[in-house]
Amino acid sequence: MPDAGEKALLVGLALGTRHRARALSSLEELALLARSAGARVVGTLLQERARRDPATLIGRGKVEEVKRLSEDLGADSLFLDEDLSPAQQRNLERSVERKTLDRTQLILDIFARRARTREGRLQVELAQLDYLLPRLTGKGVALSRLGGGIGTRGPGETKLETDRRRIRQRIQSIRREIEHVRRERLTRREARGRRETPVVAMVGYTNAGKSTLFNALTRGGAVVSDQLFVTLDPLVRRVSLGPGRDLLLVDTVGFIQKLPHQLVAAFRATLEEVKEADLLLHVVDASAPGVEEREAAVEAVLREIGASDRPRLHVLTKADTTSAERREALLAARPGAVAVSALHGEGLDRLLAAAAGHLDLTPRRVRLSFAAADRRAVSGVYASGRVLAHEVVDGRVVLEAEMPGRALERYREHLQ
Repeated sequence: MPDAGEKALLVGLALGTRHRARALSSLEELALLARSAGARVVGTLLQERARRDPATLIGRGKVEEVKRLSEDLGADSLFLDEDLSPAQQRNLERSVERKTLDRTQLILDIFARRARTREGRLQVELAQLDYLLPRLTGKGVALSRLGGGIGTRGPGETKLETDRRRIRQRIQSIRREIEHVRRERLTRREARGRRETPVVAMVGYTNAGKSTLFNALTRGGAVVSDQLFVTLDPLVRRVSLGPGRDLLLVDTVGFIQKLPHQLVAAFRATLEEVKEADLLLHVVDASAPGVEEREAAVEAVLREIGASDRPRLHVLTKADTTSAERREALLAARPGAVAVSALHGEGLDRLLAAAAGHLDLTPRRVRLSFAAADRRAVSGVYASGRVLAHEVVDGRVVLEAEMPGRALERYREHLQ
């Protein structure tokens, strides 16, 4: 994994000229990932090929160029903007004579650095072990060959199988612990459901401004940074829109293009907060290039975790750094979207009003009648809204109150 101050050469791949712009954008993102992992980028290289080379990904001729450039720039490591097969990684390391990481390994390393809670660390370890297991080939070329034969038997192979068995056992142990965490989360969600407090989960591309917006709405303490994947462990805070009109806001891990499948699978317990939310705030950096591609990457992850059916509200952040023309074009293409500047507090009231509309939290003035002995129902009205008048008429308690629409279903038979 990258060390502090490690010099890295970045290499990308474009499958044909028409994919060059996308590959360059992805390579820029790889540079951000490298810096987030603590490395210093000393150079970048983009290879155009019709197809991936099965032995080295980028082709033998380009490997020689990469080796020369690494020597000239004094690079310690090579970061590839693609997933490498075990054979490709070994071939590149031997040819370039430098540590070689693919995009997935780099992202896993960043997650390992960022994880703070035990749950987060378990999920990252599970993803790392799932990634490592098929790449565990032991020392020397002989052990990596398929089948048996002279030189592949004996203590070396026994040690390799022992390592594999231990890793599989550890994977099963972690999965049991994560399942325990998942059940605890389910219990908490069920308790929230009984209190009927709606849950709003923030999703979006990494570094889109979710944590800044979360802090602005909740006065919370989410860490804000321009580095990628600062938020791993979900934060939950209560936001009050008025009497009886609370919601729970959840800040979640940012998504990214080519997000490793191992990470999505490992973080499934955490991402269930998204899957079960009443509303998703899809946070979009209005100032970023390639907005549509970033949105598509987020939607792909939502489909993978089974959250594609959740109601959405698009939130365009960093509106203060975006031209009025671009802002209006983005809003026009996303009906119902809200533009905000979390840094300056602009548009937050509109955002909360839009969320209240989606969640049916808009207050309605109603008149309710209860039997005098039904004290529990009367106190429920006081907890769920704002009571404007309380009187006793013919032995019944009559309340005039403002209540959110979603709370009225419980009192439908008491409406006058």
